[in-house]
Amino acid sequence: MSASTVGDPLVQVAAPPRRSGARARWGAVLRTPVGAGAGLLLAAVLLLAVLAPILWSDEANAIDTDNALQGASAEHWVGTDSLGRDIFYRVLVATRLSVELALAATAITVVIGLVLGTAPLLMGRRGGRLVTAGVNIAVAFPGLLLALFFAVIFGVGMTGAMLAIGFAGAPAFGRLTQTLTAGVAQRDYVAAARIAGLGRFRILLRHVLPNVAEPLVVNATIGAGGALLAFAGLSFLGLGVQSPDYDWGRLLMEGLSGIYIHPEAALAPGVAIVIAGLAFNLFGEAVAKGIGLTASLGRVPLGRRGRIADQAPATDLSPEAGSDDAVLDVQDLTVTFPGPDGPVRPVRGVTFTIRRGEAVGVVGESGSGKSLTALAVGRLIEEPGRVSAGRLEFLGTDLLTGSERAHRQLLGTSFAMVFQDPMTSFNPTRRIGRQLAEVAQEHQGMTRSEALARAVDRLRAVRVPAADRRARQYPHEFSGGMRQRAMIGMGLMGSPALIVADEPTTALDVTVQRQVLDLLEAIRREDDVALLLISHDVAVVREVCDRVLVMYAGRIVEDLPTGELARARHPYTRALLATVPDMSVDLSRPLPVIPGRPVDPAAQPVGCAYAPRCPLASARCLEEDPDLAVDATGRRVACWHAGEIAADEPGRVALGTPA
Repeated sequence: MSASTVGDPLVQVAAPPRRSGARARWGAVLRTPVGAGAGLLLAAVLLLAVLAPILWSDEANAIDTDNALQGASAEHWVGTDSLGRDIFYRVLVATRLSVELALAATAITVVIGLVLGTAPLLMGRRGGRLVTAGVNIAVAFPGLLLALFFAVIFGVGMTGAMLAIGFAGAPAFGRLTQTLTAGVAQRDYVAAARIAGLGRFRILLRHVLPNVAEPLVVNATIGAGGALLAFAGLSFLGLGVQSPDYDWGRLLMEGLSGIYIHPEAALAPGVAIVIAGLAFNLFGEAVAKGIGLTASLGRVPLGRRGRIADQAPATDLSPEAGSDDAVLDVQDLTVTFPGPDGPVRPVRGVTFTIRRGEAVGVVGESGSGKSLTALAVGRLIEEPGRVSAGRLEFLGTDLLTGSERAHRQLLGTSFAMVFQDPMTSFNPTRRIGRQLAEVAQEHQGMTRSEALARAVDRLRAVRVPAADRRARQYPHEFSGGMRQRAMIGMGLMGSPALIVADEPTTALDVTVQRQVLDLLEAIRREDDVALLLISHDVAVVREVCDRVLVMYAGRIVEDLPTGELARARHPYTRALLATVPDMSVDLSRPLPVIPGRPVDPAAQPVGCAYAPRCPLASARCLEEDPDLAVDATGRRVACWHAGEIAADEPGRVALGTPA
């Protein structure tokens, strides 16, 4: 272990040099029995396609009418055709045209399929839906039927057949591309690229397609075998290659006429078709098993999970909307999605303000709208989602109006987001340094070398040892904590005024959690950066943040200083606190739980959303939804029974009587 790694639990011991990931995976494919056999068979077919016309064209085209329609013999292994030409040599020479046409048709399928499959990402919701509908309709028809349909349109001959097979295979390839790209488009590193201001086309080329390349290559390899069989079928039907040219399908058609007296003439091209088709298909299957589709999507098991309560003093800060030092001012924020029974609003009327240098925590159960609120602030809610607000200002700029390009520039340099899983926050096919440098190149106009130098400097700033070497490594070569540090470093490539950390420590062990939280706290204090920390863990928020927003069913139900959490006025806040164990918990008794289940955003009840689970609920709670009102102490709470405590409320004794 190097000296730089000693004493830092976030640093992995450097592994010995390994072959590149791509070489290792392809080597694994060829080491399997099926992969090795299919690879040798495919290599033989391709080698024969190159050499056969050079070596045996004269023998294949030599006409000898005296020996026409002869059977198999020592001189002619599979006999002769109607002009006395040797069928064995013709089958060998036909390999080139058969393989060339199959590969050309496959190339057409891949190109058109990529265009169809990536259209939803490039064209937006409406255009993408039209393309997707067309692909779905085309996929419903059998491929051979589509090939025959396009063969009629493009005409008889090898060109028409090549286009027909290429177009017929495109819908299925497009459907596969749509499925794979849709999954990758939801990854955190794609969201980070959007925050960085990259356009749709650049995101597609840099971050989406490289991560779906391997399964697409596998499918294209298997598709080449199918295209070869389809081409042979069209030639057999007289729609493909025309005389004097010949491929295996045409040779099969010519040999079929005398199959009862001369079966070898039809058998030889048929065997060639089967062997070549098996070579492509078996090799594709071996690649699929050896590489695995999940490898290209960068799925890596999460690290150990744990919780931590970092040590940081809490202060009582409650900024007012519109204050001069407000970094983020959100008023009446609503996020809406279409649903089968009408609009669904997982975020409903959220209002809060964050000042420069302030740390604000957001807590609540899963589905309460915490992460959606952060994504809406970062302009990361995509179609069909809709974001509306009375005011949404970041550093004094209205994000609801104005130039989209200007918004991207502002958010790309002054807004940093740290996602929950650091593995999905980075593109697994690109080096860490290049991913960080992309931000500086896009928004700060730096050259490639300047941006990379800035990336190395930012890695040092977040305490990544051996930053020069680490910048040249891929995400899988980092530990979970190191990846999270690098993610924070990406946010520091500009001059962020606000860091949004969405469950930044969930996938990390306890020791690493503490160090990541320490790092965020140090950055906040040194650079006067505001922090919005989203977490399920009330203990973490209580120790790290100045103020806490408690969310339930898409609304803020209480806003109070973390120092006042023990005197929370909302029963939901008190219930959350009661479920957090501490060193004094009675191990002989079950831990307190919040009864019932969170509200379904698509079925919001009338009145207070927490009423069905609340021990203080009254008839008024079931009929009227309380507003988030400011009390005499400046704290905000949305409850008709704020400050009251039920006799059977979980954690009642531990919490004490509210002030």
